[in-house]
Amino acid sequence: MGTANAATEATPDPGWAARWARFGPRLEAALGSVYGTLDPAWYARLVDDIAARAAARPATLRALDADAPRAWLTDPATIGYCTYVDRFGGTLAGVARRVDHLDALGVRYLHLLPFLAMREGDSDGGFAVRDYGDVEPRLGTMADLEALAATLRPRGIHLCADFVLNHCSDDHAWAKAARAGDPFYRAFFHVLPDDAAVARHEAHLGQVFPRTAPGNFTVVSGLGHVWTTFYPYQWDLNWANPEVFRAMALALLDLANRGVECFRLDSTAFLWKREGTPCMNLPEAHRLLQALRAVVDLAMPSVVLKAEAIVPMRELPPYFGTASAPECHIAYQSSLMAAGWAGLALGRADLVANVLERTPTLPDDATWLHYVRCHDDIVWPVLDDEAAGRSGVPGFDLAALSRHYAGDAPGSTARGEAFQSDGGHAHGSNGMASALAGLDWAHAHDDEAEREWALRRVLLLYGIAMVLPGIPLIYMGDELAQGNDESFRADPERRHEGRWLHRPAFDDAAAAQRHDPTSDAGRVFGALRGMRQARAMVPALADRAVDAGAHGPVLTVARGTGLFAAFNLGREGASVALPEGRWRRLAIDAHTTPDDGASAGAIALAPYEQGWWVRA
Repeated sequence: MGTANAATEATPDPGWAARWARFGPRLEAALGSVYGTLDPAWYARLVDDIAARAAARPATLRALDADAPRAWLTDPATIGYCTYVDRFGGTLAGVARRVDHLDALGVRYLHLLPFLAMREGDSDGGFAVRDYGDVEPRLGTMADLEALAATLRPRGIHLCADFVLNHCSDDHAWAKAARAGDPFYRAFFHVLPDDAAVARHEAHLGQVFPRTAPGNFTVVSGLGHVWTTFYPYQWDLNWANPEVFRAMALALLDLANRGVECFRLDSTAFLWKREGTPCMNLPEAHRLLQALRAVVDLAMPSVVLKAEAIVPMRELPPYFGTASAPECHIAYQSSLMAAGWAGLALGRADLVANVLERTPTLPDDATWLHYVRCHDDIVWPVLDDEAAGRSGVPGFDLAALSRHYAGDAPGSTARGEAFQSDGGHAHGSNGMASALAGLDWAHAHDDEAEREWALRRVLLLYGIAMVLPGIPLIYMGDELAQGNDESFRADPERRHEGRWLHRPAFDDAAAAQRHDPTSDAGRVFGALRGMRQARAMVPALADRAVDAGAHGPVLTVARGTGLFAAFNLGREGASVALPEGRWRRLAIDAHTTPDDGASAGAIALAPYEQGWWVRA
């Protein structure tokens, strides 16, 4: 097996010996729990390769490893921003030129959606990776990536990149070699021998894209039935092969040495396959994440791992691992995101409060990521328990929510679209936040009252994210109240993929209005800035405990004894009682009237209004 001495002989890294003593046993235990008795030569080679990446760490990045690594994760001043490189800045160099926009929002965490070399033609928005070691040429070069990271660091902005774990593109070098008959690389993929084997697996599997990519296997000439959970051109990697673990772990470390500080681990729930199961959330998937966590702790202790596991709340906390076997530092709070939109449609606060009540307090070095929208759809099945009445709140119809946000329900002003849904089954909903909230409808009908309500709805959902412990994430365009992008329908490579509805290009004209509070862009931009400033200034937000309550349509959130927030999710005015004591209302935007102090008692909230109070 690899030893501390062998590793330190290969690297001058002064911290390696101490880290090896602490994290080496964890790495070996995690890998052993997946692969059984480890091949000594394979393991020694893996350890030496990890040590070589640690030794090659640039001095500026090694300084991050030594200086309070990962402290930003739980800093209330941290908020995030998520975007595609080409939609935001055109190229990586163009992203660097927009840093002032991010800084003005107070962004301290930037998630760039896939920018590595991707499949030619349709690439699922870059999630079909052709080369984990290179940037997509139309977006720039590795030198541009390093330059961007170097631009962000002095601004205190931590760079996050997607790292697609479950699959690679069918034109990746590994896939090409497998297709050509190379047995080493054929073992990188799951290949079933015949229709009968496929049928046995399919009997237990769900479908991610039942309309556009039904089934989970693709027949590849000369190879067989290749496992393709997502699209036929995305071949699932066989993580039961330890060579896959080695190749992917080293690719991640190489990107970290280019300046990437955080990795969104895509499709973590799907990593392990076992016949007779849904092949989601299996124990081995968690052990693989434990092994990857040990790798980064050992080599680069400032690197952060984020789990992209869009699963119901009961299945989400395990992705953080345990004290003795940690996994990811961040996970998406997908149930809360969906519950917020459901609560708005139904005028009910109990859905959000219930999710918050069932959200566990996390380890000190871990955090939630709270988001309102993202590049994907709103995945309604994460609320299966809530909809069925199994979580302590009255049930509701997920299909009705899907129809509401598609504008197909009485009284709905939403302008989204159903995604991968048939008949009475609700899979997801597409659309930008402002369009789902009714802003597109309000402008089309020149309805000023609906415009005001739509803006309040957007800000209310972001307000909930901002008062919770964790990292609030702004999806590009939401800060400018951008609407849906219909242009994808004219593009042959994108028109089949409805999620492009909410992947617009950055609107420079709207950005020019961001400081005009009478404009849509200025209203939302100003409020998000105000919320972020409040997060940075209110000591109570450092308290990780949350006390949530539901009072009809009004959600209340208390953080310690120093902050009280209320959110009216209903179409009618409502009231809520302030706790005992004297309180001062914060002015989170130009439309909020602050006060110097209010006593405990009823506080009126207009439709979709929110209020934040601190102890006076």
